[in-house]
Amino acid sequence: MNRDPLPVAIIGAGPVGLAAAAHLIERGLDPLLLDAGATPAASVREWSHVRMFSPWRFNTDAAAVRLLRQTGWSAPDPDQHPTGDELLRDYLVPLAAHPAVAARLRLGARVIGVSRRHHDLQRNGSREEAPFILQVAKANGDVEEIEARAVIDCSGTWGSPNPVGAHGLPAPGERGHVAHGIPDALGRDRATYAGQRILVVGAGHSAMNLVEALAALVEEVPGTTITWAFRRPLSAANFGGGQNDGLAARAALGARARALVEEGRVAALAPFLVHRIVDVPSGAIRVEGLLDGRPHVVEVDRVVGATGFRPDLSPLSELRLSLDPAVQATPALAPLIDPNLHSCGTVRPHGEAELRHPMEPGFYIAGMKAYGRAPTFLLATGHEQVRSIAAHLAGDEQAARRVELVLPETGVCAGPAKPRVSVKAVAAGGCCGAEAAPVEAVEMASGCCTPASVATVAVPATAQGTCCTSKADAPAEASCCP
Repeated sequence: MNRDPLPVAIIGAGPVGLAAAAHLIERGLDPLLLDAGATPAASVREWSHVRMFSPWRFNTDAAAVRLLRQTGWSAPDPDQHPTGDELLRDYLVPLAAHPAVAARLRLGARVIGVSRRHHDLQRNGSREEAPFILQVAKANGDVEEIEARAVIDCSGTWGSPNPVGAHGLPAPGERGHVAHGIPDALGRDRATYAGQRILVVGAGHSAMNLVEALAALVEEVPGTTITWAFRRPLSAANFGGGQNDGLAARAALGARARALVEEGRVAALAPFLVHRIVDVPSGAIRVEGLLDGRPHVVEVDRVVGATGFRPDLSPLSELRLSLDPAVQATPALAPLIDPNLHSCGTVRPHGEAELRHPMEPGFYIAGMKAYGRAPTFLLATGHEQVRSIAAHLAGDEQAARRVELVLPETGVCAGPAKPRVSVKAVAAGGCCGAEAAPVEAVEMASGCCTPASVATVAVPATAQGTCCTSKADAPAEASCCP
C-alpha cells in the first residue's frame, strides 16, 4: 500500500475524518479528504450551541494532537466539557488548517457514488485488484471521478435523521412539518420556538438537550409549552446511569431531564406512536397517533424529531458491503452494539478487523456511520477505529490489532446497577471465563461484561466468547453477553 501512487480517500472532514487524515499522514500515506460542506466539520456547526457530555480528554485524537503541536497549538483543559463551537474553534478548525491536512482537503466535494474501476456490483473478474472510483459532485454541478487505493467513509449520519413515524418510515404529512436534530432554541432559532406549543419526539440525549433548552425558554416567554413524546413507556425511559455513569455530565443531563418530567414542567406522552401529521385551519399542526395503544391527538405549533440518525448507504450501492440486516453495522461489530441486545456497558474497543468488508478489501466505514442504527457511539471510539485502519493500510498489523482505547463506563443499564467484580471473580460459566486472565486488572460490570477501561492490551477470545472486546481471531458468532 505504501508504494501505491493513489491516495486513500476519506469521505467527510468531520472529527473522525480529520483524525483519519492525521493518522495516515503520520504513517507516510497520502490521504485525500472530500467533504460536501463549505467548511470542515459542517455538521458540528449545526449543533455548535450544545455542550458535550464527554470532556476534552475523550474528544481529541492522539495523532491529530501530535500534528497540531508542531504548530505551537495548546491543548484545552482535558477535564472541561466543550460546546460544539469550542470543539470547532479550539481543535477541528486548527487541525483542518494545518498545512499537511489543508493541502489534502477538498471542500464542496460531495461523494455521490463509490465503486471499483470497470466493476459494478455483480462483476467479479479482478475486482479486488481494481482501484476504487469515487464520483464527486462539485459545487458548480460538475461530476468528477477520482481513483483511490482505499476508501474510509467518515461521512457520519447527521444528514439522515430517523423519522418520527411509528414504523421507521416518515409518517404521512411528516415531510415539511418536522424539524430534526437539536435546534438552538435559546439562540439562532429562538424566534421559531418562543411562544409556541412544541412537541419533541425522542428519548435520547439529543431530546434531553433540546427539552432542557425549551424549558428555559418557557420561563422566559409566556405561552411557550412543551410536550415530550416517548415511544416506550415512561418507566422504560433511560435517563442515564446516575452516580454509576462514567461521564458525570451525561448523568447530570439525564437527572435534569427526569426532573423536568417529574416536576410537571414538561408534559410527557408515553408510549406515544405517531401515525399521521396534518395541518388544521388555525395554522397549527395536528399529530395523530396511539397513546398507550389508544387513539390520541396532539395539536401543536412546532414538531421536532430528536429520534436519532441512520446511515445513508445509497452512495455505496455498487459495493459489496457486509452489514448486519438490523443494526446496519458490520457483522463483527453489530452484536457488540445492538441496542436490542445491550442496555448497558461501554462501547467495546474494536478496529480494522471488525470494520472490514471481506468482499471489498480496502473499503471501511468509520465513525458514527460505522455504528449503523446503534445510538451508542462515542467520539473516542471513532479515533480508535481510524488509528487501527491507518495502521493496517500501512502494513503494521501488530498496531492494527492492538487496543489503544480507554473509555468510561456508560452507566446506563436499564435495570438496577449490578455489583462490580473483577475478572478473576467471574465463574467460568459466566460471561467471562477464567481464560481472560491477561486483563484481570480491568474491572468488569457483572452481567454486562464490559471493561471500565482498556489500555494498550490485546484481549483474547475465550471459550465463553469474546468478553470485553471482539478481536480478529474471535469466532464470528461470539458476543460479549449471552
